[in-house]
Amino acid sequence: MTGPLLPLAQPQTEPRRDAARNRELLIEAAQRLFAERGVDAVSMDAVAQAAGVGKGTVFRRFGSRAGLLQALLDHDEIELQQRFMFGPPPLGPGGDAVHRLVEYGKARMQLIARHGDLLRGAEQAARDPYDEPPWRVSAMTVRAMLTEAGRTTHADVWSAALMATLSPAWVLHQLASGVSQDALDAVWAEHVRLLAAG
Repeated sequence: MTGPLLPLAQPQTEPRRDAARNRELLIEAAQRLFAERGVDAVSMDAVAQAAGVGKGTVFRRFGSRAGLLQALLDHDEIELQQRFMFGPPPLGPGGDAVHRLVEYGKARMQLIARHGDLLRGAEQAARDPYDEPPWRVSAMTVRAMLTEAGRTTHADVWSAALMATLSPAWVLHQLASGVSQDALDAVWAEHVRLLAAG
């Protein structure tokens, strides 16, 4: 009685396997092309062609250019959140809230310095960058630390103001203008301490 079910089960696994393989091919092709040409010079067509798949496959896998860019950044984003939620202090739980927030901002700016073009490209390609999951998660993280540090009045507005200094476009502009990473870290730390103290 179970014999007829076996052929029906087999085709269901094949598309999943193909989808996973295509996703990997597209991620690898995008990483290679972005490294060679820069984010702005690479079209979705070029990524599809380099991966050996149709353009429609790119959109099915990632939804949009912003989705493709975000997929490339997911690993580092997840790693930063893991360190914040489960890692050791000063970034992880158990440390002082102000110190954790200072370390979080520094870690996020390091991520921007490392993946600047991708982050800026994802921000520009998004319909509303303030509604994208990475931004929302980061804003919730900043808000939680500000609240824990005692800044409970207008915490949403204050966390959004702090988050403006973690915008990829802003950080990259400062770095390109000759501002050092150390200077950006110092300004972030002072900003956080002044807000917490206020």
